[in-house]
Amino acid sequence: MLSRIRAIPEGFVRTYGDVSPGAPRFTGTVLRLTDEDVPWWRVVRADGSLAKGDRQRERLEAEGVPFLGARVDLRVARIPHDV
Repeated sequence: MLSRIRAIPEGFVRTYGDVSPGAPRFTGTVLRLTDEDVPWWRVVRADGSLAKGDRQRERLEAEGVPFLGARVDLRVARIPHDV
């Protein structure tokens, strides 16, 4: 799972379900408990909303991730889970 998160390129996102199909909450648990350096800010909810609010948005905007209001524009920024 952590390798899938590390593989998300700058400027793109995946959803929790993309990272762990069938167990999206497990992704959040792993991210919360890991001491490893992974780009956690590139993992968003299925509707494009952010679990970590402004801190996450600042990092995503710095990478050029597009937003529609308060949510990531998944039509543009999401990469499929199988890539």
